[in-house]
Amino acid sequence: MTDPLVDVTIAVHSATRPIARAVASVLEHTSAPVRVNVVAHNIEPEIIRRNLGEYADHPALRLLGLRDGIHSAAGPMNHGLARSDAPYVSILGSDDEFAPGAIDSWLATARETRADAVLARIRLVRGGTDPYPPVRRGRRKSRLDGRRDRLAYRSAPLGLIDRERFGHLRFSEGLGSGEDLTYSLTLWFTGERVAYDLDGPPYVGHDDADDRVTFGPTRPLDRDFAFLDELEALPWFAAASPAVRTAITVKLIRIHFFDAVLARSSSQQALYESRDGLVALVDRLFALAPGAGSLLSRSDHAVFAALRDPWATLEEVGEAMRARQSYFKAASLIPSNPFLILHAQAPFRTLLAGFLIMRRRFPRG
Repeated sequence: MTDPLVDVTIAVHSATRPIARAVASVLEHTSAPVRVNVVAHNIEPEIIRRNLGEYADHPALRLLGLRDGIHSAAGPMNHGLARSDAPYVSILGSDDEFAPGAIDSWLATARETRADAVLARIRLVRGGTDPYPPVRRGRRKSRLDGRRDRLAYRSAPLGLIDRERFGHLRFSEGLGSGEDLTYSLTLWFTGERVAYDLDGPPYVGHDDADDRVTFGPTRPLDRDFAFLDELEALPWFAAASPAVRTAITVKLIRIHFFDAVLARSSSQQALYESRDGLVALVDRLFALAPGAGSLLSRSDHAVFAALRDPWATLEEVGEAMRARQSYFKAASLIPSNPFLILHAQAPFRTLLAGFLIMRRRFPRG
């Protein structure tokens, strides 16, 4: 076969994943030469071979095996990346797919913009276009800025990555969750040129899988947030400006911290057991970027106050959590420092930018 321009890695650990659909979306709908690396993770490769059907013996497909006994996608993704030697790499979830022509469009964007990384638009089959990252108007194609375009909100490195520039990057192994965070943040905040193919064919996210790894109330908080140790140790993050650290930390609190609170609010007992840990965690995050607190909404701070109050009930914490999700109310739009209401990382502009992306008319795909 012709040397591939793109190596696509798909990790699969279950016989129930629709792996043939994912592979077909690459091999059947891409004009450029590509190669698909399917990594059978902690499962017999022959089981996956049978599920691949007609694609099992395709010359542009490699079926690789990896047994590490770890319930994490980091290992198999890294295995596929290590075997990749094409100019560009890309990753695809085993239950997701690329819209027809997606890779060709990302390659065209990379050539046009000379980008180190091209973000894919994400279309969720039951939720429309993903609003993240909520980029600035007029900066949707090229020369994106990690801070100004709020790229931290894109946690997964979905799209196209220049292997010469970032081929050394790997997912974080041994974590309970967040194995893709430092990988993605390094792309968005150290890449000289980052582009967003917002109007091209999207990455299509399905919800077939019922075995995804995410936050869980039974896992210790320090395991769910072990990625913070790695983030703090990154030289570029240690040397980053306060504005960059604030942009990243605000996102970590808004998305990851509050997801952790939600996961641990299933019962009064679960909340009681995790309350001290949640308070310590938010204090740690504020220490990473002391300016983050002033940009978070008043309703966010109401949740912090409820967690710090040892007498607050599960119902009171739940009410505070629901209030922060009422995005059209003043308390959710006004930051704790009202003079920062028009700051790029404050709620109003972040939510507005995401809303405009969701309302944008996209080509079919």
